[in-house]
Amino acid sequence: MQQDPSDLSDQRTATVPDAAAGRRFDAVLAELFPQFSRSKLTTWIKSGEVLLDGVVPRPRDAVVGGETVSLNVILDTQTTAEPQDIPLSVLFEDDQVIVIDKPAGLVVHPGAGNHDGTLVNALLFRDASLATLPRAGIVHRLDKDTSGVMVVARTLEAHNALVEQLSARDVHRQYLAVVVGALVSGGTADAPIDRHPRDRLRMGVREDGREAVTHYRLRERFRAHTALECRLETGRTHQIRVHMAHLRHAILGDPLYGGSLKLPKGASDEMIAMLRGFRRQALHAETLEFRHPVTGEAVRCTAPLPADMQALLKVLRADAIEHAEMGRR
Repeated sequence: MQQDPSDLSDQRTATVPDAAAGRRFDAVLAELFPQFSRSKLTTWIKSGEVLLDGVVPRPRDAVVGGETVSLNVILDTQTTAEPQDIPLSVLFEDDQVIVIDKPAGLVVHPGAGNHDGTLVNALLFRDASLATLPRAGIVHRLDKDTSGVMVVARTLEAHNALVEQLSARDVHRQYLAVVVGALVSGGTADAPIDRHPRDRLRMGVREDGREAVTHYRLRERFRAHTALECRLETGRTHQIRVHMAHLRHAILGDPLYGGSLKLPKGASDEMIAMLRGFRRQALHAETLEFRHPVTGEAVRCTAPLPADMQALLKVLRADAIEHAEMGRR
């Protein structure tokens, strides 16, 4: 039976360092438990959830050093989303993190038009305590129709640590993208991104936007398309999709940035059917590597390429081979 998240609490202890002698208790408490905000800690002090050597202190009381601090963490519910039994493909899991392989078509967060059936609903069914974390523990997102690996924190400490790693650009995020056009080399897209000035559903390259850097290199070259390995240095909304479109090599199938379908000259019926039928951006988050928030050890997870992208690459290869052989005749 699942535990009601509103009933969850967590008992923690710490020792006041001798060097803190004479300082205010609330300031020292914030240093002992940096994962919680000062306002939250002050609330817990005033409600009697914090003890200093077994006594309820005042925030302004001075410490002498060596005291034992007992903190009863009350984990408030952060989301109203309902748990739903939605299957998840788990690549790695322990008591601090869950790494999943998100399928294309699964929305990450509930929102307008997607009130349920999301990744958040699925995660809450798997672990009810995630309701006490910001965004149910999700520290980064993938677009609805982008497949691949995502990491979810299971504790506030893990959440804060992963957010810090992302902010410091210490998380390795590698994608496979199939783009329109036969590129001859890789490169770096260094172009700021922000909300499109007229279309609020789109992002765009803007001089006044936020820094956005995508490194890409050739993985496989076809007649009129290229498979690229893309590595994110920053993590802006739609970043790879926007950068590839900006380079005039939009991701194949991208409904927002891809423009009209262009069929290669001499394409077979199979090729035409595949290109017309591929209705999502051909983008897959294949590898994610981060430092474990507790042990500090490297955690590297790879999500296998989904069946639709495998089929797409197979057809593109067959087309390239066929036309190469025709050219040799």
